[in-house]
Amino acid sequence: MSVSISANLQALMTQVAQNTSVEGSAVTLIQGLVAEINNAVGSGDDAALPALTASLSQSATALAAAVAANTPAPTAVAAAAKVASAKVVN
Repeated sequence: MSVSISANLQALMTQVAQNTSVEGSAVTLIQGLVAEINNAVGSGDDAALPALTASLSQSATALAAAVAANTPAPTAVAAAAKVASAKVVN
């Protein structure tokens, strides 16, 4: 039983590390876009705004695809836990 728990714990730790990395990348991306927009607005460069809008759209699409592709389907155990926790809350 302890081997299974260790494997499950390792899988969870790996997933947390991946999520942290992806979330950090998304934050960096958003902060960079905000800085670019602020620079364009601050300099009066309205011509740069459509390019920034396109970049933001592409990034959002890529991020949504990555999240969808890397989100595992719920397992029967996870679904049962969700139902059980909903019953406790209600």
